[in-house]
Order: sequence, then C-alpha cells, then structure tokens
Amino acid sequence: MKKELIKELFEKFENACYIYEGVECWSARELQNILGYAKWDNFSKVIDKAKVACESSGVVVSHHFPDVGKMIDLGKGAQREVEDVALTRYACYLVAQNGDPGKSEVAFAQTYFAVQTRKQEMIEQRLLDVARVSAREKLSKSEKKLSGIIYERGVDDKGFALIRSKGDAALFGGFSTNDMKHKLKVPDGKPLADFLPTLTIKAKDFATELTSHNVVEKDLKGNEKIGKEHIENNLAVRKMLQERGVNPEHLPPSEDASKLKRKLESDEKKIVKDAKKKKMK
Repeated sequence: MKKELIKELFEKFENACYIYEGVECWSARELQNILGYAKWDNFSKVIDKAKVACESSGVVVSHHFPDVGKMIDLGKGAQREVEDVALTRYACYLVAQNGDPGKSEVAFAQTYFAVQTRKQEMIEQRLLDVARVSAREKLSKSEKKLSGIIYERGVDDKGFALIRSKGDAALFGGFSTNDMKHKLKVPDGKPLADFLPTLTIKAKDFATELTSHNVVEKDLKGNEKIGKEHIENNLAVRKMLQERGVNPEHLPPSEDASKLKRKLESDEKKIVKDAKKKKMK
C-alpha cells in the first residue's frame, strides 16, 4: 500500500471520529464510504457479522453498536433521517475484521483499529496498575500510622505484628498471614500485601484506618484491647465483602506490587526522556 494512500486513509479515520455519549465513535454511514462500500445493505451485513462476533466474545453488543439516526441531504434544503449505528473503536475493529480484505481500505482499517484498540487496552491496564500501586502505598502509610499510635499505648513491634496477623485471620476467614502467603505462593521475605489484588489491599487499609480511629476515640491501650478492636474491624470489613459476594481468601494473587511500581517508574522515566528528545528536535 502506497504511503500517500496510508496517509489519506489515516486522516479520514481520524477526522471521522466523534464523541457519542462520552465515548469515541464512528458513524457506520460514514465508515461505509471510507471502507469503499457503495450500498448500505451490503455494509449492514458486515455490521451484523461484527455484532455476532461481539456477542460471541461475551461483550454486550448494545454498548458498542448503539442504533442512532442520521440526517442526510436530499437537495434543495430537504433532509431525511436514515438508519445509522454509532460504532465504538472496538466495534470498528470487529467490522474491519469481518469486511472484505480485498479492499485496501478494509485492510488498512484492520490494522488501524487493531493498533488503536491495543493502545486503549494498554492505557486501561496502566491506570489499573497505578491504582493498585497507589492502594499499596496507602496501606503502608495506614499501617505506619497505626503502629505509631499503638506504640504510645504500650504495644511494641512484636505486639503490632501479632495484632496485624490476627487482623488478617479475621479478614481471610481464619487463614493466617502465613497461610495466605502459602496459598498465594508469596516468595519468602516478601509481604503478603504486595501480592493481594487492589480490592483486598483497600479492604485491609479500611480496617486499619478504622482501628487507628477507634483506638484514639475509645482511648484503648495494650495488646489485648487493641488486638480485639483490630479483629472486630476486619470481621466487619469481611462481612461487608461477603454481602457483596466476595470472599477475599478466594481472590487470585496479583503481580508483585513492588515490581509493578518499579516498572511504572521506569516507564515514566522513558516518557520524560522521549519528551526531552522531541523538544530538542
């Protein structure tokens, strides 16, 4: 495919994009023309195949192929509303995959939307990774805060470790910290929290913050009273999760949060470095 055609098609796809209910979309009527389909009936059959592919993949079709109306000019100022579909980026990808590969426009669209869809997936995954690392850092701060509060109330480092372990057992339905580390295959010397999913990290953080608050409000002192408070808070959080159908001890492990943090930091340095290069150019 010639560079001139690639550039032309790229600009057509970029310019055809519009926002429908807060989501990037392409008009099926406009995409029909860009992909070289003369008749709507022929192109609508391609859309139907794409919808079947969407449903087969377990994705809600209406989320990616909403029916909309489109006004077309009839001449002399007259207009008529015709059938149209707002296609999301994923929908466009499926349409391209089910189109005529003999058409150069369709061949280009298959690559264009595949790459763009992958970029979107990468962005979404990065946001999830950032959220998990942030949650892990927040838990560390909450535990440090609790440690400082209870240290002034007669609990040493050994006592804090025991209180935290009893809290874990309450949260994980009787599984101790070591039990959960074995269950999730956490490497020796690594903290359990680094391998917990974001939801569980936030659950532990909430229980820890509750304990910090209540220790001060109730003026609790000593291992026994503070430990009892921490257990009760973790049990309360566990009950809330179970009411929503979640058993934290059954959730699968996630990627090591410490490694994930280093990866994100490395990516940020690369972005800054690339930005500086572009600025120099």
